[in-house]
Amino acid sequence: MLVLSRHAGEYCRLIEAACLPDLDVVSATDPSGLPASASTCDIVFGEPSLVAKALPVLPAVRWVQATWAGVEPLLDPALRRRAGQDYILTNARGVFGALMSEYVFGYMLAHERRILEKYDAQKERRWDSRPPGTLRGKRLGLLGVGTIGAALARTAKHFGMAVRGYTRASESCDAVDEYFHSDDRAGGHGRRSLNAFAADLDYLVSVVPDTAATRALVDEQLLTALPPRAVFINPGRGSVVDEAALARALSSGRLAAAVLDVLQTEPLPADHVLWRTPNVTITSHTAALSGPADIAPLFVTNYQRFVAGGPLIYCVDVELGY
Repeated sequence: MLVLSRHAGEYCRLIEAACLPDLDVVSATDPSGLPASASTCDIVFGEPSLVAKALPVLPAVRWVQATWAGVEPLLDPALRRRAGQDYILTNARGVFGALMSEYVFGYMLAHERRILEKYDAQKERRWDSRPPGTLRGKRLGLLGVGTIGAALARTAKHFGMAVRGYTRASESCDAVDEYFHSDDRAGGHGRRSLNAFAADLDYLVSVVPDTAATRALVDEQLLTALPPRAVFINPGRGSVVDEAALARALSSGRLAAAVLDVLQTEPLPADHVLWRTPNVTITSHTAALSGPADIAPLFVTNYQRFVAGGPLIYCVDVELGY
């Protein structure tokens, strides 16, 4: 097996500690430094951006376990070896929900409880007796209800929120009160379903994957469908947002605020309009910084299934992109 990651040493230590049978491990931190024995490895465990560069010299690979939830680099049609065709591709899921919940609800609570405003008043020695808001009874809309969205929905119930979910077709999370669908099984009006989903939300959180169907999903129409009090939070994928439309909505007061962890271009250029847009918080892709200790157990579980000839968990549907 080849471990290909900037954290290869730590991953190797954790995998070796699991005492997995019939597993010889080689590692590299960069595709340019692969050991000669890598060409015979049938398993690769690593970061999709690095694995994609190494695939041309890994002819024996049967299974790739990604350390990320997003596997876009491995879905590039220009790659000679194809995920789902030449090898099985599995991604990291089930490990980001708690981290994402801390992030999302941390900023939602900061908004409701006026935490930054109270702190500013304290620095100015000004008594600010304006009452805070509460999450109880507020409406949360989740763009995407996979494992992360489901964790957010369950956390929302702890705070007494009403939860709407917008998915392609699934309705698997019982913490979601009402579902809306992009495939609109009633007759193909996905746009109408999306606008109905957005109506009267207090918070909109995007945790959908990067696919052709989700790019620029948060556009002028969706932002207009939201009430002016709404707050948009994006810890998911930067490609989901029409950034120019978002800047216009915030600047005109059509949207109360936005918290953005991911952007279309990262790092965000210094002259980008969002740096000077009012009521934006930019958190520089730090919402759910998982480490080897979070991801290695997932590989261990899947390896045990792999050697037993059983089905792997979190297989990527290449056609859907996740």
